[in-house]
Amino acid sequence: MDLAPLLAAGVPLLGWTAHSTFLARRLTTARRDPLTGLLTRDGFTARAERLIRRHPERTTVLLIDLDDFKAVNDTHGHAAGDAVLAATAQRLAAWCGTDGIAARLGGDEFAAVVLDAEHRVPALRGQLMHPVGFGTELLPIRASVGTSHPATLLLTEALSAADRQMYADKPGARTARRR
Repeated sequence: MDLAPLLAAGVPLLGWTAHSTFLARRLTTARRDPLTGLLTRDGFTARAERLIRRHPERTTVLLIDLDDFKAVNDTHGHAAGDAVLAATAQRLAAWCGTDGIAARLGGDEFAAVVLDAEHRVPALRGQLMHPVGFGTELLPIRASVGTSHPATLLLTEALSAADRQMYADKPGARTARRR
């Protein structure tokens, strides 16, 4: 039996399979924040929209922003800031559990879409207020949390509503939007 035709077809197929696997892994990695392990905005959006479409009446959209986070970096250094971000991500992911999706959108801003969570939001606020250990110090943190229930199936509208509520929750309750 002549193996040349099988090898001629099999080798490229093996190469394409390896390349596809490599690209899939790279894409998965690109959709995860390397510091926190949470989804990035791109990885979060598709999954969150799917969850909202499947369960619009049970979905809560949250936006979380760490208050005065810049002061942590300026006072204690970026390693301390990284510790605060990682602890926040861990607390948010644990709170979401298997009923939700958590993401780090960028900087000190996080988001989540969770099923049947409205009554659990106060517990999340409390968890996010616990100081974060860094070396021999306990770093005080405060987080503002905004929630919304998607009246439509659009994630962007739900995030905008949560953003408005989050800024109303901030210390001093500034009414002006950032940026």
